[in-house]
Amino acid sequence: MTRARSVSDRGVARWLARASHGRASRYRLTRDGARRFDDAYRRIYARPADDWHGRWEIVLVHAVPAAQRAALREELAWAGFGGLGPTAFLRPSESGRALPSVLATAGVAGHAVVATAGDHPGQRPLAQVVDGAWDLAALAVDYRRFLARFGAVIERFRDDGEHDPAQSFMVRTLLIHAYRRVLLRDPLLPASLLPLDWPGAAAYALCRDFYRLTHRAAERHLAATLGTDGTAWPPANAAFYARFGGLE
Repeated sequence: MTRARSVSDRGVARWLARASHGRASRYRLTRDGARRFDDAYRRIYARPADDWHGRWEIVLVHAVPAAQRAALREELAWAGFGGLGPTAFLRPSESGRALPSVLATAGVAGHAVVATAGDHPGQRPLAQVVDGAWDLAALAVDYRRFLARFGAVIERFRDDGEHDPAQSFMVRTLLIHAYRRVLLRDPLLPASLLPLDWPGAAAYALCRDFYRLTHRAAERHLAATLGTDGTAWPPANAAFYARFGGLE
């Protein structure tokens, strides 16, 4: 059975490189895949600093070749840009947040202008375009669905004195998988631009609390499962213990 190759399939092809060894295949991250993986890792396990001071990054594109147009929109959305129209994109300007590398690639760089801007007296504040630039309502629905699905789960684990290692690992894996499917579509806007009842903060807190509650048991399961050939499972590195603001 065959099917047409989707945009997601092409994205996976950019992120993974395959090498054949007889009848077996091995995969590794490409440079683009490693960059995307590192970016996703930071977004999942660390909250961005809320150091926004009212400045915006704006990208204006013109006459982009059709072959690059869809990829450009995808990369800008991944990097947190919202659309003001088919040729204008913006996001809050925050220190340490790099522009998408696609803006420097051949075939695109000559068609894009990047600028920073702030509000001017007498003009409509740019913050008023948030609802139109990003579909926050749909994102909030997905966050609340996530909270409804896993909120009772964490309470069950809190009530249990001992946590089964295999169960801890499986639930943690499902939790993070469900969380990232919402989070990686979130532009992670500063709190001052979000509704007061924004559920993204509660979703992050749920993941943080569950990770802290079960990480010892889950790691015991990993050590027991991957060390069955007699090889000692190496201890977690410092980056692991820095997840969600710090694990014991």
